[in-house]
Amino acid sequence: MDNVKPLGGDVYEIDTRMAGYSGITAGYLILGDRPCLVETGTSTSAPVVRDALASLGVGPGDLATVVVTHIHLDHAGGVGDIAGFYPSAEIVVHEKGARHLADPERLMASAKMVWGDKLDVLFGRLAPTDAARIRALGDVGSVDLGNGRTLSSHYSPGHAKHHVGLLDSLTGDLYVGDAAGVYMPETGDLRPASPPPDFDLDVALKSIDLFTALAPQRLLFSHYGPVGDVSATLERSAEELRVWVDLTKQARTAGLDLDHAVAMVRDRTRERYRALQADQETSERFELLSGAESNVAGIMHWLDRIPTR
Repeated sequence: MDNVKPLGGDVYEIDTRMAGYSGITAGYLILGDRPCLVETGTSTSAPVVRDALASLGVGPGDLATVVVTHIHLDHAGGVGDIAGFYPSAEIVVHEKGARHLADPERLMASAKMVWGDKLDVLFGRLAPTDAARIRALGDVGSVDLGNGRTLSSHYSPGHAKHHVGLLDSLTGDLYVGDAAGVYMPETGDLRPASPPPDFDLDVALKSIDLFTALAPQRLLFSHYGPVGDVSATLERSAEELRVWVDLTKQARTAGLDLDHAVAMVRDRTRERYRALQADQETSERFELLSGAESNVAGIMHWLDRIPTR
């Protein structure tokens, strides 16, 4: 299939075709004795992911585990549907997100407030998962991939309170979710992901430090794809966060409302990203991946919680 790409080490990147786009959200299949899917994509992507797994020989009874880095709908919106397609798969998530997979009503109401009429088009609706099938992880945990291979989980908040990074013991791949920002392979751009309500700069930087300390061989971004230059990429992740926070602080100090703050930060960061000078589709996709409005709103929300900043 044209949306499946082998990455070595029995790892396959799956383009989930979020909202009909290519290169928005990746899922990853670790194919071994105990096949494991990392990230489901959205609910509307679930049939795309199922067909990709089928093309790799993974049938309804074969998938052992589904793991999500966090419960935002572009990463975990398809969990309920995928759980239905693969009835023997265990669903693994951080303990702060587990109840929302079992009962998505509150999560969906919150998403509706943010996305409005765009919700169904972009994400669809997260279906509930039987709580008995969900394994909630603490700050560290492990997933058995078979033959002594494991996927170790490391709590990495800052982007979201329910976020984990996942390290493959065989390949050294680190699944970074959104904790290291979003990466666009066509242009090499890296941009932060700092949405409300959970963004916290200090916590986010500590999570990036944790990722560095884990010494991965490669970073696998959910948005989007593999990156081999680990050290420089994580340094850039931290730099981008600081740039956006500094600029948002300037806008806040100047008394700008959110709309004007977004316009200022967007204008002053534009030259940092080749994607925004590219064709319209690439620019739109980059903004959808890491919207300036969402990023600035998340930083503002954090600054408002910490009045001394």
